[in-house]
Amino acid sequence: MYNVKVYDRVTEGNKHITPHFQVKEFACSDGSRVVFISNDLVNLLENIRVHYGKPLHINSAYRTVTYNSKVSGSSSNSMHTYGLAADIWVEGVAVNALYAYVCEALGNHGGVGIYNTFVHVDMRSLKSRWDNR
Repeated sequence: MYNVKVYDRVTEGNKHITPHFQVKEFACSDGSRVVFISNDLVNLLENIRVHYGKPLHINSAYRTVTYNSKVSGSSSNSMHTYGLAADIWVEGVAVNALYAYVCEALGNHGGVGIYNTFVHVDMRSLKSRWDNR
């Protein structure tokens, strides 16, 4: 159903998975070696980066279940734990504009949430939209 690849942060961290993104950008902040990354998510982020022509920053992507349980307000079934989600922002682009663009790009599927300083995007099969500002 989901096209997710498993990477090793230590041996593949510097590997480019698109022209603008490396494996290490998707790694969990707890320092774990395993990194799950959805090909569809990576392609979406690359398209966003190209669309704006500006750096796209990933605050959080893959999270281990243990790390995710320590993130305030995070769901126990978070798409981050499957390698299907990223919290992002683009230099010089308002979160409202980024949210609108991602909603349009995902159409009738995927999760998109807007927060004060970033946009959450995930590759779930059903459409979900929310505002947490």
